[in-house]
Amino acid sequence: MSGMSAAVLRELAAAGVSLWLDDLDRTRLEPDRVDGGLGHLIEAYSICGVTTNPTIFDRAVGSGTDAYDEQLRQLAARSVGVDDAIRTITTDDVRAACDILHPVWAQTGGKDGRVSIEVDPRLAHDPEGTIEQARELWHLVDRPNAMIKIPATEAGLPAISQTLAQGISVNVTLIFSIQRYREVMTAHAEGLRRAAAAGHDVSAIESVASFFVSRVDTAIDGILDSLDDPRAGSLRGRAAIANARLAWQAYIDHCASEDWQQLHALGARPQRPLWASTGVKDPTYDPDRYVVELVAPGCVNTLPEATLMAVAEHGRFSGDTVSGTAEQSTAVIEGLADLGIDIERVCAELETAGVRSFIDSWEALRSTVESALKRRGR
Repeated sequence: MSGMSAAVLRELAAAGVSLWLDDLDRTRLEPDRVDGGLGHLIEAYSICGVTTNPTIFDRAVGSGTDAYDEQLRQLAARSVGVDDAIRTITTDDVRAACDILHPVWAQTGGKDGRVSIEVDPRLAHDPEGTIEQARELWHLVDRPNAMIKIPATEAGLPAISQTLAQGISVNVTLIFSIQRYREVMTAHAEGLRRAAAAGHDVSAIESVASFFVSRVDTAIDGILDSLDDPRAGSLRGRAAIANARLAWQAYIDHCASEDWQQLHALGARPQRPLWASTGVKDPTYDPDRYVVELVAPGCVNTLPEATLMAVAEHGRFSGDTVSGTAEQSTAVIEGLADLGIDIERVCAELETAGVRSFIDSWEALRSTVESALKRRGR
C-alpha cells in the first residue's frame, strides 16, 4: 500500500469514520498472512471491525480452500446436522476474529473492535425465535466484542429491545427508510432502559444501526430511467446518499432528545449509524462514492474488500460530507416525490426483498455446508 493511499484511510479514521471490513473467512485469520489477512488490514488499512452474513460464510466454505477441511471431517464423523455445523463453523470464525480485534476493542473503550454475526434470517418475523438465537450466539461466541445482527423488520423491533435488555450488543441490519430507522432508535432506547433496570452496565452495551445505501440507488435509478421526464436525469444517483444523510440528521436529533439524554446520563452509548451496502452496483459510479460522500464524525462504514481497496487507491478525502446537508437532501427527496416516487414505499419494498434475499443466502449456505459434510463423510 502506498503512503498516499494509507493516508486517505487514516484521514477517514481521524474524521471519526470507523472502517469495518464486510468479509471474513478462515484464511484471513491466519496470523502470518499479509495480503488480505485481518491483522494486516487492521494495521495497514485502518480496519477496526468486521461484519459477516450468510453470503460471506457461503463463499468462505465453498471457496475451495482447505482451511475448513479438518473441522468438516470432524463434524461429518459425528453426524452433526447442517444447522449445527453452520453454527459451529461461523461462531468459531467470529470468535477468532474477535480475538484478533480485541486490542482495538480495548483501545477504543469497546466502541470498535467488533465482529458481527447474524441470526438465522428465517427468523426475521419471529421475535421469540430471534431473541433465543441471539442469546445462543452471544454465549457461543463468548467474547465481549461480538455483536449479534438482527434485521429491522417490524417483528424484529421487540427482539432488538429484548436482546439489548439482556446486555447483548446488537447490530441492527437491513434498514432502508427513515421511518423504520426512527423505530429502531426507539427500540434501542427501550432496550437500554430495560437493561439498566435489570442491573446491566449499559456503558458496555454497543449497538449500530446498519442503514443500507447502494440498493436504494439501484431501485430508484431504475424507476428514474423508465420515466419520460427531463427532471429524472438530474436526480439519478442522488437518492441513496440523500436518504443516508437524512438518517444521520435523524440520529443527531435523537441524540439531542431529552429521552436519550437521560440514558446518556446513565452511561449509555449512542447507537451509531452504520453505512452498509457500500459497494457500488452501477459501474458508471465512482467506487468510493458511498464512503467519501458519507463522512460524518462517529459513523461506521462497512466495506467489502474491493471497495476498501478502491478507497485506498483512488479515494479523495473531503472532510465531513454529511453535517449540514439536511436541507439539500430533503430537496432531493422532494424532487423524487414530484416525479411520483415515494421513497418510503420503495424502502418498504427493499426491506421485503432484503429479507427474501437473506433467506436465499442462508439456504445457499446450508446447501454448501451440506454438500461439504457429505464429501468429508465418505
